[in-house]
Amino acid sequence: MIRLEHANITVSDSRETAAWLVDVFNCHVRWQGAAMQTGYTVHVGTEDSYVALFSFGESERSALESYRTIAMLNHLAVFTQEDIGAVERRVESAGFKPVNHADYAPGRRFYFHDGDGIEWEVASDQS
Repeated sequence: MIRLEHANITVSDSRETAAWLVDVFNCHVRWQGAAMQTGYTVHVGTEDSYVALFSFGESERSALESYRTIAMLNHLAVFTQEDIGAVERRVESAGFKPVNHADYAPGRRFYFHDGDGIEWEVASDQS
């Protein structure tokens, strides 16, 4: 059995993205510091998995559509065992707009785009 240990994504401000991730998803900063060659990285998640947030400093935003471009990130999904409505309220409080609400296996879900345009999916098996 394998599990995804982490994903590494480039964001405009790794510290700022880490702050809202901690607030919205009740996770924690596992590590932060200078990246290997340049920029700054923050690892945010749980003891089992995390998202590595990399900021180069002078990165450019892509105009490409992720779902139409090979090797682009389409979305990141998180699974919550708490009330999904509470998570949705925190997403809204962080300034993001939840969309595409649906109920299908394993349960309820919604999506939102963060300030960098990254799409996040929040799912829960709680009804």
